[in-house]
Amino acid sequence: MREVETSSPPQFSAMFQKLAMAVKAKTYEFFTEDGESINPEGGGGGFSLLDSTEDFIPDQKVVVLKPDSPPKTNTLLKPKPPRVRKLDTQMGLSLISSIFATLSSFEASYLQLQAAHAPFVEETVKAADRALVSNLQKLSDLKQFYRTHRQSLDLETDSLPIGSCLESRVQENQSKLRALGTVSNRLQGEMDGKDLRVWSLRSKLSEIQKSNSKLSKRLSESDGGVVLSVRVYESVLGDAFRDVKRFTKVLIELMEKAGWDLDLAASYVHPEVEFVKKGHNRYALLSYVCLGMFRGFDGEGFGLDDGEDSSSLRELMQHVSSNPMELLERDKECGFSRFCDKKYHELIHPSMESSIFSNMDRNEAVLSSWRSLSTFYESFVAMASSVWTLHKLALCFDPAVEIFRVESGVDFSIVFMENVLRRREDKKLSMNLDRAKVGFTVVPGFKVGCTVIQSQVYLTGFKCK
Repeated sequence: MREVETSSPPQFSAMFQKLAMAVKAKTYEFFTEDGESINPEGGGGGFSLLDSTEDFIPDQKVVVLKPDSPPKTNTLLKPKPPRVRKLDTQMGLSLISSIFATLSSFEASYLQLQAAHAPFVEETVKAADRALVSNLQKLSDLKQFYRTHRQSLDLETDSLPIGSCLESRVQENQSKLRALGTVSNRLQGEMDGKDLRVWSLRSKLSEIQKSNSKLSKRLSESDGGVVLSVRVYESVLGDAFRDVKRFTKVLIELMEKAGWDLDLAASYVHPEVEFVKKGHNRYALLSYVCLGMFRGFDGEGFGLDDGEDSSSLRELMQHVSSNPMELLERDKECGFSRFCDKKYHELIHPSMESSIFSNMDRNEAVLSSWRSLSTFYESFVAMASSVWTLHKLALCFDPAVEIFRVESGVDFSIVFMENVLRRREDKKLSMNLDRAKVGFTVVPGFKVGCTVIQSQVYLTGFKCK
């Protein structure tokens, strides 16, 4: 049997290894059926998976991958970055020091501007405002210089608008000292104001403590309590005025019984006063008695020259708790007894006394003393007791009550004066208060703290209807 020669089959394992390597390398090549090679890149140096033509299989299509050519992309041209000048260390330190010095100067000027507003000083405000504007302009110049220096390569360093680093630090420290001086002055002013307020409060505290001490002393010395007010004082003053009118009425009756001319007596008390109505002479006699009883009222001893330092509140409480008639009988040397003797001799002169009592029956009166008639005596003691009580009450106020009287011929003032005729005679008299003049004072006025108690006056210039 004849042996047939056959060619050995290709080695597929080696071929697949080359194919794997080609795929990994991303290359390709096409072979047609006619054995022509089509290279998309037009090159003939393709990479073959077969080693030789002997291994080529006819009528078989083989694809061989070749490496990809780099893709052609249209790249944009990026602009070149501008060339920036580097800032050297020395210049940077100088620039930073100058900035801090300018900021410190701005702070100091701003503090001065604030301080100049309280109190407002126009020149200082204007100077601080100009300094602030100058510092802001300098900061703007430093910023512009930095930008120009970084962008311009041919800029000379001699044009730097700053000084050395040490000079800038000196200016910064000076500005800080100026700012601290402004703050120190403001704090010192506040301390002075607080010291003044502390001194004022201490003075008020001292006055309050003195007042409390006086009140405590009065409360400890008194047996009972008394309310000090304007209303209480007006009430006691009204009682005193009623007692004065009652005694004056008794005195006028005694003078009429003794044959006195009341018009002549009234003209002697207040000369050159024309009474607008007959019978108004009694107001002149009432004024004589009332002003006589209140003479010396502004003195602490009521004109007795009493050197004893006693509490007015204690004397007031002792007097109002006692019967004045019994007090005179029990102690004829007490202050109230001496006050009664003094006021009696001031009001009733010896000639007047002898004239009034000489025509009376001896069975009714004992002519050797002012205590002759019981009615006269009781009315006088009641009047003296009321005035004495009012005086002691006036001394209890702090400050003490002040007394005043109005001179004749003064224009009428509704603030300090009251017409004594207003209650009874208004309908019978035509009054023009704008032209009214003061004839004389009937009852003095008083000032209790900030309150004024009007003085009762007799006015002239009226006509009867």
